[in-house]
Amino acid sequence: MRRSGLASFLLWIGLTLLTLLPVWWMLVVSMRPRVKLYSKSVLIDAVYWDNFLAVLNSATFLRYLWNSMIVATSNAALVCALGLLAAFGLSRYRISGGDNVFFWLITNRMAPPAVFLLPLFLLFTKWFVFGDAMLFDTKIGLILLYCVFNLPFAIWLLKGMLDGIPLELDEAARVDGATTAQVLSNVILPLARPGLAVTFILTWIFAWNEYLFAATLTSSANARTVTTALAEYVSVTGTNWGEMAAMAFLTTLPALIVLGFVQKHIVAGLTFGALKG
Repeated sequence: MRRSGLASFLLWIGLTLLTLLPVWWMLVVSMRPRVKLYSKSVLIDAVYWDNFLAVLNSATFLRYLWNSMIVATSNAALVCALGLLAAFGLSRYRISGGDNVFFWLITNRMAPPAVFLLPLFLLFTKWFVFGDAMLFDTKIGLILLYCVFNLPFAIWLLKGMLDGIPLELDEAARVDGATTAQVLSNVILPLARPGLAVTFILTWIFAWNEYLFAATLTSSANARTVTTALAEYVSVTGTNWGEMAAMAFLTTLPALIVLGFVQKHIVAGLTFGALKG
Protein backbone atom coordinates (compact mmCIF):
# COMPACT_ATOMS: atom_id res chain seq x y z
CA MET A 1 0.00 0.00 0.00
CA ARG A 2 2.83 2.37 0.84
CA ARG A 3 4.55 1.73 -2.49
CA SER A 4 1.27 2.16 -4.32
CA GLY A 5 0.60 5.44 -2.51
CA LEU A 6 4.11 6.70 -3.26
CA ALA A 7 3.75 5.75 -6.93
CA SER A 8 0.42 7.60 -7.14
CA PHE A 9 1.94 10.63 -5.46
CA LEU A 10 4.89 10.68 -7.86
CA LEU A 11 2.54 10.23 -10.81
CA TRP A 12 0.43 13.22 -9.80
CA ILE A 13 3.55 15.30 -9.21
CA GLY A 14 4.76 14.42 -12.70
CA LEU A 15 1.40 15.24 -14.30
CA THR A 16 1.26 18.54 -12.42
CA LEU A 17 4.73 19.54 -13.59
CA LEU A 18 3.85 18.52 -17.15
CA THR A 19 0.71 20.68 -17.01
CA LEU A 20 2.56 23.68 -15.60
CA LEU A 21 5.49 23.39 -18.02
CA PRO A 22 3.89 25.57 -20.78
CA VAL A 23 3.03 28.24 -18.20
CA TRP A 24 6.59 28.18 -16.86
CA TRP A 25 8.10 28.41 -20.36
CA MET A 26 5.79 31.32 -21.17
CA LEU A 27 7.06 33.11 -18.06
CA VAL A 28 10.68 32.36 -18.98
CA VAL A 29 10.28 33.80 -22.48
CA SER A 30 8.54 36.88 -21.10
CA MET A 31 11.52 37.50 -18.83
CA ARG A 32 14.08 37.53 -21.64
CA PRO A 33 15.31 40.31 -23.92
CA ARG A 34 15.33 39.67 -27.64
CA VAL A 35 19.02 38.76 -27.75
CA LYS A 36 18.43 35.85 -25.34
CA LEU A 37 15.14 34.51 -26.69
CA TYR A 38 16.70 31.44 -28.26
CA SER A 39 18.74 30.43 -25.25
CA LYS A 40 18.44 26.71 -24.45
CA SER A 41 18.18 27.34 -20.71
CA VAL A 42 14.80 26.62 -19.11
CA LEU A 43 15.56 28.85 -16.12
CA ILE A 44 15.09 32.58 -15.64
CA ASP A 45 18.65 33.90 -15.86
CA ALA A 46 17.79 37.45 -14.80
CA VAL A 47 14.67 39.45 -14.02
CA TYR A 48 13.76 41.46 -17.11
CA TRP A 49 10.54 43.46 -16.72
CA ASP A 50 10.63 45.49 -19.94
CA ASN A 51 8.28 43.13 -21.78
CA PHE A 52 5.67 43.37 -19.03
CA LEU A 53 6.07 47.13 -18.74
CA ALA A 54 5.61 47.53 -22.50
CA VAL A 55 2.36 45.57 -22.34
CA LEU A 56 1.00 47.29 -19.23
CA ASN A 57 1.83 50.75 -20.61
CA SER A 58 -0.08 50.00 -23.80
CA ALA A 59 -3.44 51.77 -23.92
CA THR A 60 -4.63 49.21 -26.47
CA PHE A 61 -3.96 46.31 -24.10
CA LEU A 62 -5.87 47.99 -21.28
CA ARG A 63 -8.77 48.67 -23.64
CA TYR A 64 -8.82 45.04 -24.77
CA LEU A 65 -8.60 43.90 -21.16
CA TRP A 66 -11.61 46.03 -20.23
CA ASN A 67 -13.54 44.67 -23.21
CA SER A 68 -12.80 41.11 -22.10
CA MET A 69 -14.01 41.83 -18.58
CA ILE A 70 -17.28 43.29 -19.86
CA VAL A 71 -17.92 40.52 -22.39
CA ALA A 72 -17.00 37.60 -20.11
CA THR A 73 -18.85 38.90 -17.04
CA SER A 74 -21.98 39.95 -18.92
CA ASN A 75 -22.13 36.69 -20.83
CA ALA A 76 -21.68 34.58 -17.69
CA ALA A 77 -24.44 36.49 -15.87
CA LEU A 78 -26.84 36.21 -18.82
CA VAL A 79 -26.08 32.51 -19.32
CA CYS A 80 -26.67 31.75 -15.63
CA ALA A 81 -30.02 33.54 -15.62
CA LEU A 82 -31.31 31.89 -18.80
CA GLY A 83 -29.76 28.53 -17.96
CA LEU A 84 -31.43 28.41 -14.54
CA LEU A 85 -34.86 29.06 -16.06
CA ALA A 86 -34.38 26.46 -18.79
CA ALA A 87 -32.98 23.87 -16.38
CA PHE A 88 -35.86 24.49 -13.97
CA GLY A 89 -38.38 23.80 -16.74
CA LEU A 90 -36.62 20.66 -17.94
CA SER A 91 -36.12 19.37 -14.39
CA ARG A 92 -39.49 20.12 -12.85
CA TYR A 93 -41.96 19.75 -15.73
CA ARG A 94 -42.73 16.97 -18.15
CA ILE A 95 -42.27 18.58 -21.52
CA SER A 96 -43.23 16.74 -24.68
CA GLY A 97 -39.97 15.69 -26.29
CA GLY A 98 -38.01 17.09 -23.36
CA ASP A 99 -35.29 14.45 -23.68
CA ASN A 100 -34.89 15.27 -27.36
CA VAL A 101 -34.65 18.98 -26.60
CA PHE A 102 -32.01 18.32 -23.97
CA PHE A 103 -30.00 16.13 -26.38
CA TRP A 104 -30.31 18.77 -29.12
CA LEU A 105 -28.88 21.39 -26.77
CA ILE A 106 -25.86 19.20 -26.01
CA THR A 107 -25.21 18.52 -29.70
CA ASN A 108 -24.99 22.28 -30.30
CA ARG A 109 -22.18 22.40 -27.78
CA MET A 110 -20.42 19.45 -29.40
CA ALA A 111 -20.28 21.00 -32.88
CA PRO A 112 -16.89 22.49 -33.89
CA PRO A 113 -17.02 26.30 -33.56
CA ALA A 114 -15.36 26.76 -36.96
CA VAL A 115 -18.47 25.28 -38.62
CA PHE A 116 -20.47 28.35 -37.55
CA LEU A 117 -17.83 30.91 -38.47
CA LEU A 118 -18.89 31.81 -42.02
CA PRO A 119 -22.69 31.77 -41.35
CA LEU A 120 -22.22 33.93 -38.27
CA PHE A 121 -20.01 36.38 -40.15
CA LEU A 122 -22.70 36.78 -42.82
CA LEU A 123 -25.42 37.17 -40.18
CA PHE A 124 -23.45 39.79 -38.26
CA THR A 125 -22.56 41.82 -41.37
CA LYS A 126 -25.62 41.35 -43.62
CA TRP A 127 -28.68 40.38 -41.60
CA PHE A 128 -28.27 41.73 -38.07
CA VAL A 129 -28.11 45.30 -39.34
CA PHE A 130 -30.43 47.96 -37.95
CA GLY A 131 -29.91 51.17 -39.86
CA ASP A 132 -26.38 52.30 -39.11
CA ALA A 133 -26.07 49.83 -36.22
CA MET A 134 -25.00 46.21 -36.51
CA LEU A 135 -23.80 43.44 -34.24
CA PHE A 136 -20.46 43.19 -36.04
CA ASP A 137 -17.60 44.72 -34.04
CA THR A 138 -19.69 45.23 -30.90
CA LYS A 139 -19.39 43.87 -27.38
CA ILE A 140 -23.12 43.09 -27.25
CA GLY A 141 -22.66 40.96 -30.36
CA LEU A 142 -19.99 38.84 -28.65
CA ILE A 143 -22.04 38.58 -25.46
CA LEU A 144 -25.06 37.22 -27.35
CA LEU A 145 -22.93 34.99 -29.56
CA TYR A 146 -21.18 33.29 -26.65
CA CYS A 147 -24.61 32.42 -25.25
CA VAL A 148 -25.08 30.10 -28.22
CA PHE A 149 -22.20 27.94 -27.01
CA ASN A 150 -22.24 28.52 -23.25
CA LEU A 151 -25.98 28.22 -22.68
CA PRO A 152 -26.24 24.50 -23.63
CA PHE A 153 -23.38 23.73 -21.26
CA ALA A 154 -25.03 25.74 -18.48
CA ILE A 155 -28.39 24.02 -18.97
CA TRP A 156 -26.74 20.60 -18.93
CA LEU A 157 -24.81 21.43 -15.76
CA LEU A 158 -27.68 23.10 -13.91
CA LYS A 159 -30.27 20.47 -14.80
CA GLY A 160 -28.21 17.76 -13.12
CA MET A 161 -27.92 19.94 -10.04
CA LEU A 162 -31.62 20.78 -9.93
CA ASP A 163 -32.48 17.09 -10.30
CA GLY A 164 -30.62 16.59 -7.02
CA ILE A 165 -32.97 18.97 -5.18
CA PRO A 166 -35.93 16.95 -3.79
CA LEU A 167 -39.21 17.63 -5.54
CA GLU A 168 -40.95 17.44 -2.16
CA LEU A 169 -39.54 20.87 -1.29
CA ASP A 170 -41.37 22.37 -4.28
CA GLU A 171 -44.60 20.61 -3.31
CA ALA A 172 -44.34 21.78 0.29
CA ALA A 173 -43.88 25.36 -0.86
CA ARG A 174 -46.87 25.12 -3.20
CA VAL A 175 -49.01 23.74 -0.35
CA ASP A 176 -48.15 26.93 1.55
CA GLY A 177 -49.41 28.96 -1.40
CA ALA A 178 -46.15 29.73 -3.20
CA THR A 179 -46.28 30.49 -6.90
CA THR A 180 -43.86 29.06 -9.45
CA ALA A 181 -41.79 32.25 -9.32
CA GLN A 182 -41.66 32.07 -5.51
CA VAL A 183 -40.64 28.41 -5.60
CA LEU A 184 -37.84 29.28 -7.99
CA SER A 185 -36.62 32.29 -6.03
CA ASN A 186 -37.16 31.09 -2.45
CA VAL A 187 -36.56 27.33 -2.71
CA ILE A 188 -34.55 26.46 -5.80
CA LEU A 189 -32.27 29.50 -6.01
CA PRO A 190 -30.78 29.28 -2.46
CA LEU A 191 -30.09 25.56 -2.87
CA ALA A 192 -28.67 25.95 -6.37
CA ARG A 193 -26.16 28.67 -5.48
CA PRO A 194 -23.14 26.31 -5.53
CA GLY A 195 -24.17 25.13 -8.98
CA LEU A 196 -24.75 28.67 -10.20
CA ALA A 197 -21.35 29.70 -8.89
CA VAL A 198 -19.66 26.88 -10.80
CA THR A 199 -21.64 27.66 -13.94
CA PHE A 200 -20.76 31.34 -13.73
CA ILE A 201 -17.05 30.62 -13.25
CA LEU A 202 -16.78 28.08 -16.07
CA THR A 203 -18.76 30.12 -18.59
CA TRP A 204 -16.74 33.20 -17.62
CA ILE A 205 -13.52 31.34 -18.35
CA PHE A 206 -14.87 30.04 -21.66
CA ALA A 207 -15.83 33.55 -22.75
CA TRP A 208 -12.55 35.00 -21.47
CA ASN A 209 -10.41 32.51 -23.40
CA GLU A 210 -12.36 32.51 -26.68
CA TYR A 211 -10.33 33.67 -29.66
CA LEU A 212 -11.78 32.51 -32.98
CA PHE A 213 -15.05 34.46 -33.01
CA ALA A 214 -13.58 37.48 -31.26
CA ALA A 215 -10.88 37.74 -33.92
CA THR A 216 -13.30 37.26 -36.83
CA LEU A 217 -16.33 39.24 -35.73
CA THR A 218 -14.52 42.31 -34.39
CA SER A 219 -12.21 44.72 -36.16
CA SER A 220 -11.41 47.57 -33.76
CA ALA A 221 -10.45 48.30 -30.17
CA ASN A 222 -14.09 49.09 -29.41
CA ALA A 223 -14.92 45.39 -29.11
CA ARG A 224 -11.76 43.30 -29.52
CA THR A 225 -10.89 41.15 -26.52
CA VAL A 226 -7.51 40.62 -24.92
CA THR A 227 -6.93 37.22 -26.55
CA THR A 228 -7.06 38.79 -30.01
CA ALA A 229 -4.29 41.22 -29.05
CA LEU A 230 -1.76 38.37 -29.11
CA ALA A 231 -1.96 38.18 -32.91
CA GLU A 232 -0.92 41.82 -33.18
CA TYR A 233 2.62 40.92 -32.12
CA VAL A 234 3.03 38.95 -35.35
CA SER A 235 3.99 41.18 -38.28
CA VAL A 236 5.79 40.97 -41.61
CA THR A 237 9.02 42.02 -39.91
CA GLY A 238 8.90 39.24 -37.32
CA THR A 239 7.29 38.17 -34.06
CA ASN A 240 7.85 39.96 -30.78
CA TRP A 241 7.99 36.80 -28.68
CA GLY A 242 8.89 38.51 -25.41
CA GLU A 243 5.94 40.90 -25.31
CA MET A 244 3.61 38.23 -26.72
CA ALA A 245 4.59 35.87 -23.89
CA ALA A 246 4.16 38.66 -21.35
CA MET A 247 0.68 39.45 -22.64
CA ALA A 248 -0.25 35.76 -22.74
CA PHE A 249 0.87 35.36 -19.13
CA LEU A 250 -1.11 38.43 -18.05
CA THR A 251 -4.13 37.13 -19.98
CA THR A 252 -4.11 33.76 -18.22
CA LEU A 253 -3.42 35.26 -14.79
CA PRO A 254 -7.04 36.31 -13.98
CA ALA A 255 -8.36 32.85 -14.81
CA LEU A 256 -5.64 31.17 -12.73
CA ILE A 257 -6.37 33.44 -9.77
CA VAL A 258 -10.12 32.78 -9.97
CA LEU A 259 -9.58 29.02 -10.19
CA GLY A 260 -7.20 29.08 -7.25
CA PHE A 261 -9.68 30.85 -4.98
CA VAL A 262 -12.80 28.89 -5.95
CA GLN A 263 -11.38 25.41 -6.50
CA LYS A 264 -13.22 23.96 -3.51
CA HIS A 265 -16.49 25.53 -4.64
CA ILE A 266 -16.04 24.05 -8.11
CA VAL A 267 -15.64 20.53 -6.68
CA ALA A 268 -18.64 21.01 -4.38
CA GLY A 269 -20.80 22.36 -7.18
CA LEU A 270 -19.87 19.65 -9.68
CA THR A 271 -20.65 16.88 -7.17
CA PHE A 272 -23.90 18.52 -6.03
CA GLY A 273 -26.77 16.18 -6.74
CA ALA A 274 -24.49 13.28 -7.69
CA LEU A 275 -25.97 11.15 -4.92
CA LYS A 276 -29.72 10.97 -4.45
CA GLY A 277 -31.84 9.13 -1.94
